[in-house]
Amino acid sequence: MNHKETNLANYFPMIRTKEAILEDIRRNDSLQDTFEGWTKDHQKEFLNICSGTKGVKMLYDSFFKECLNPEYDPERLSDLLSELIQCKVKVKEILPNDSTRLGDEMSLVITDIVVELEDGSLANIEVQKLGYLFTGERASCYSADLLLRQYKRLRDLKKSKFSYKDIAPVYTVVFLENSPAIFHEFEESFIHRFTSISDTGIKLNMLQNFIFIPIDIFLKKLHNEGINNKLDAWLAFLGCDEPEYIIQLITKYPEFKRIYDDLYEMCQNTERVIEMWSKELQILDRNTVKYMIDDLQEQLDDAKEQLDSANATIADKDATIATLLEKLQKYESENDSKT
Repeated sequence: MNHKETNLANYFPMIRTKEAILEDIRRNDSLQDTFEGWTKDHQKEFLNICSGTKGVKMLYDSFFKECLNPEYDPERLSDLLSELIQCKVKVKEILPNDSTRLGDEMSLVITDIVVELEDGSLANIEVQKLGYLFTGERASCYSADLLLRQYKRLRDLKKSKFSYKDIAPVYTVVFLENSPAIFHEFEESFIHRFTSISDTGIKLNMLQNFIFIPIDIFLKKLHNEGINNKLDAWLAFLGCDEPEYIIQLITKYPEFKRIYDDLYEMCQNTERVIEMWSKELQILDRNTVKYMIDDLQEQLDDAKEQLDSANATIADKDATIATLLEKLQKYESENDSKT
C-alpha cells in the first residue's frame, strides 16, 4: 500500500489533523498544562493516535472499556469471548469487581472486567501491560477467587436448595502485551488454553479454565501471515496500531470499522481523550515501578538461593574435612600406640 492508501483519515473522515488537535489544546490552559507535562514521546504518541497517523492499541484500559463495554454493546465482547473459548457464548451482564478479590493498589493489571454469561459462567478479562513474573500462580489464585465468588452468590441465593451442580465454569482470560520469557519458548503459539485433566482418562466436571494470549507473539505471526480468521481479526484489533493492518482488518471484517468509528468520534472531544491518556500514563508509570520491584525481588531471591546453596556446599565440605581430620587423628593415635 502507498502512503495515501494507509492514511486512516481516508477511511475515517472525522479524524482531525495534528495541527487542529494542538490548536484545540492551546485554547484551554488546563489542557495545555497537562499536555506539556507529558514527555515528548508521550505527546507524540497521543497526537499520532488522535490524528490517525497510528491506530490505537485497544489494550489501553480506557479505550478497551469504552469500545468493548458490554453495557453499551454486549455483542462485541460476546463475539471476542466466543472466539477465545471456542464456542458460542453471550455476555449477560458486567459484574462489579468483588471486594474480596485478591490484589493490591500497584497491580500490573491494566483492565479487569468480570462478566456473567447467559449459561451462568463467569469470565474475568484482564489486560496486563507487563506480564507478571508469576503468571500461572497469580492466575490460579484469581480463578479460585472467581469460583468462590460464584459459590457464595449461589449459596446465598438458593440457600437449602443449593447444589454444587449449580456452579458453572469460570474463565480467566489474560491478554499479555509484553509477555514473560516462558511464553517466548513457544514462539509458534499465541494462545494457550488450560483446563484440568486426569492422568487416567477419567472425566470430571472441573470448573476452572484459563486462556493466556501473548499479544507480542501474535504480532510476529500477524506480520508474517496477515489476518486469516476471526480470531486473528480480534487480536489484530486489540494489539496492532499499524494503519496497514487496520485497513486490512476493516476491509475483511467491516464490523470492526464501526468500533473504530466510535473511537474516532470519541477523539473529537479533546478534553476527554487527554484525561483518558493521562490515566493511561499513570497506570504505565505505576506498572513499570511495580514490575521493577518484582524483578529485583526475584533477582534477590535467586541470589539468596545461590548463596544458601553455596553456603550449604561449603558446610558439607567443612563437615567432610572435619571427618577426614578426625579419621587422620585416630589413625595417627593408633599408630603412636603401636610404637
